Amino acid sequence: MPSTPRPLRKLGFLTIGLFDAADPGRGHESTLEIIELGERLGFDSAWVRHRHLQYGISSPVAVLAAASQRTRRIELGTAVIPLGWENPLRLAEDLATVDILSGGRLNPGVSVGPPMHYEQVRDALYPDTGDAEDFGHERVRRLLDLVRGKPATDFSGVEGFEVFSDVVQPHSPGLGRRLWYGGGSLGSARWAGEHGMNFLTSSVVRAGDGDGPPDFAEIQLSLVREFRAHHPDGESARVSQGLVVIPTDSASPEQRARYAAYAAERLPRTASPQGPARLLFAPDLVGTSEEIAARLHAHAAFREVDEVAFALPFTFGHEDYVQILTDMATKLGPALGWRPAAD
Repeated sequence: MPSTPRPLRKLGFLTIGLFDAADPGRGHESTLEIIELGERLGFDSAWVRHRHLQYGISSPVAVLAAASQRTRRIELGTAVIPLGWENPLRLAEDLATVDILSGGRLNPGVSVGPPMHYEQVRDALYPDTGDAEDFGHERVRRLLDLVRGKPATDFSGVEGFEVFSDVVQPHSPGLGRRLWYGGGSLGSARWAGEHGMNFLTSSVVRAGDGDGPPDFAEIQLSLVREFRAHHPDGESARVSQGLVVIPTDSASPEQRARYAAYAAERLPRTASPQGPARLLFAPDLVGTSEEIAARLHAHAAFREVDEVAFALPFTFGHEDYVQILTDMATKLGPALGWRPAAD
């Protein structure tokens, strides 16, 4: 472990983009306004989550297409698109299109596994092929190949008045280097490294079956090291950490109380692994920027990364996100060695 933490090079944030079913437009507009605010504050990246059949962003690529036209510098990412819901060829086309529109700022993050509540949605999603669908790494490999310019077909050329390409169009040459894999296990970290992807870590890891009480930071550290050990770029391979972080420097007394209650309600799930998958959750970090910086500097995994995409809490209001992001950019980021991006 380094004797001192790496200075924070890239500061990003992640939002779920909640909306009211009776007025979805307002929620989506709020998300776009938050991304615009992030750019003004100097954040390096803004990320959106993917929520199907819920009251959150169901089409992050479409939302980021809109965001690309309202910003000019900030990188735009997905954390993450669950590929079980996607056709890799169609997704590759959409990602390349938005990357072109954004001027090469897209950072698509993806994950594998069957869709959530698969037995309930399979007839709507895959009515004829539900038993044959592969929800493993092969789906990611197909996406990687298509984005990186490998042929999708053995046909190309002119047919009548139409011209056909054998590779995904538009082709965005740099996009293949900006694909991220979101994973919480050693196997996922290893696979992402072997396939030259970037690696997203979040506030959830798989605890495994080791002896003794699991330590979230140490498990996450092992993922970072496993990924870099198998990546062609080694120690310089990109890893982003995504803990839930809530600075309170400029928060009102009512906001501080609400933030503390939110974290306290979620704290019990961090005491031990949850469910058959033995998922281990990190505690939310709530406090002044000075307090949060001290906790992060002591965090084993944070000490070995220089990029973060701090997650905004799910259920807060627009004004709360404005306060949190402002404190992140003006207080917490500098306390971690970060400097805002220049416009």
